[in-house]
Amino acid sequence: MIKTSMEGRIEQEVYEAEKHLHNNEKWFGLAAVPAAETHRADRITLKPAPFQIDAGNDTWSAWLQIMGSSDTPIVTGKTKFDLHEIIIASHERNSSLYVMQITNGESAGLAAKLTAEDFTEVPFITPSAAGGQNELIAFMDHRFTKGDKVWARIWCRGQNTATLDFYFGLHEYNR
Repeated sequence: MIKTSMEGRIEQEVYEAEKHLHNNEKWFGLAAVPAAETHRADRITLKPAPFQIDAGNDTWSAWLQIMGSSDTPIVTGKTKFDLHEIIIASHERNSSLYVMQITNGESAGLAAKLTAEDFTEVPFITPSAAGGQNELIAFMDHRFTKGDKVWARIWCRGQNTATLDFYFGLHEYNR
């Protein structure tokens, strides 16, 4: 039986969805010894500290680099990755709406990413008590290419300073 181009595309989409849903996930925190924009994240198995980011005065924080150019691939031969979940280790503002934006690229190009709407937004409300959040916060993001630098920033509605400590998980792919 000869496949139509539509059938081939559907088969490829099913394959991609299957690889995303049934894949290994790796978790990261702040590198113990960060190196400029090349090494920013260590595997959670090394027991790293969480990343910490601090919102501005009812505005966005500065961008924080969370993946360096040498941080991927984790598994040799993988060519793509996407961030998939975060977990909050601690937060400054209880019962507050935080929004995290995540994007990739060079630091000089981050303003253009905002203009082009080329970022993922992850909203969540922190627990009513200080400390972490036990539930993982899942989100969708597009695939990045190995070696891409990844950046995050936050905003906390109505607050002047609102720290957030977090870890993130990602998936890697062959294509």
